[in-house]
Amino acid sequence: MRISRCNYRSRRSITPITSAASSSAGSTTARIKAGENLVLIRADGTQTKGKVTKLMTFSGLKRLDAEQAFAGDIVAVAGFADANIGETLASAADPHPLPLIHIDEPTMQMTFAVNNSPFAGREGKYVTSRQLRDRLMRELESNVALRVEETDSTDSFLVSGRGELHLGVLLETMRREGYEFQISKPRVIMREIDGKKYEPFETLMLDVPDWASGAAIERLGSRKGLMQHMQSSNGRTMIEFLVPARGLIGFRSDFIRVTKGEGIMNHSFFDYEPYAGDLGGLRNGVMIAWEEGEATPYSLQQFEDRGLFFISPGTKVYAGMIIGEHNRPQDLDVNVCKAKKQTNIRSAGAEVLTTLQTPVDMTLERSMEYIAEDELCEVTPKSIRLRKVKLAKNER
Repeated sequence: MRISRCNYRSRRSITPITSAASSSAGSTTARIKAGENLVLIRADGTQTKGKVTKLMTFSGLKRLDAEQAFAGDIVAVAGFADANIGETLASAADPHPLPLIHIDEPTMQMTFAVNNSPFAGREGKYVTSRQLRDRLMRELESNVALRVEETDSTDSFLVSGRGELHLGVLLETMRREGYEFQISKPRVIMREIDGKKYEPFETLMLDVPDWASGAAIERLGSRKGLMQHMQSSNGRTMIEFLVPARGLIGFRSDFIRVTKGEGIMNHSFFDYEPYAGDLGGLRNGVMIAWEEGEATPYSLQQFEDRGLFFISPGTKVYAGMIIGEHNRPQDLDVNVCKAKKQTNIRSAGAEVLTTLQTPVDMTLERSMEYIAEDELCEVTPKSIRLRKVKLAKNER
């Protein structure tokens, strides 16, 4: 009798597995029983004996105690806490492993660090490095594609996953749980094959209106995308691209703009291909707060012609915090906390209401794509802030 691979990596006492029919000569349908002695066959071929201390089946989202289960049943087994995905639970009398399942390696990584901004600890419930490390290690128990590595600093950890969406889901989950931390710009994981530099490529499928196809092709061309196939039908165009994974960082928000929300995109990992070269600058510079304080309508109005703001009047800022995008390639430090001077002289425009453009809503996903190498994203349960790594202007 053999029981197939664990569905996911788990260090808990109950590990979900899927049963499979035995191929041993003369055997009947595979069966697993509570209290039975089994052998865990690991990926490296080593074997560990253990006992099924508890067996459970599923009814919807509920787990029900069971004495035995047969081939085709999805069950949870207690007694093999360190079983990993792809490994086999087999009969102790006739242990034979099933073919090993290989999980795709992570293609993107970012640094999770303790928040050290001037506003650190004001909004989060879990803010220390110990709490951050414990949460990331706990995530490894159920997230099989995630990798967590410790760095030279005890306050930061290198987290690797399979793309922006994979890491973004983890970020949002931790944020809702009350964690406060900061993250770096996502970076693709390079490989060296035969002395040459290789990078992950993605197969990208676009479904766009005909009028937006040219703009989409132009955007991907600047990101080293190679068009593989194109077909138009009923006013829409299907386009297939082969594009470096780093070229897709920040593309989603750009794609929404050029298609006015009418486009559909889907991408999946293709393979590691030779390095495609530098992508160049994909965005303008940023506007940076000059000092700590509260943004005023008067100051924001003075700099409206310099670019787009990410904040609204009344937002608290600190020196080095990114408050908007400059309309030129260079960064610009601005004082948005300056209040209008009061005098006893009535001016012609005294009663004119100050009107400002609607600020850009920087969501977590958009912020993660937006930041540059010398910038960080501050994530708290209540706020998403962008900042420079070095807050002081003279250090930048």
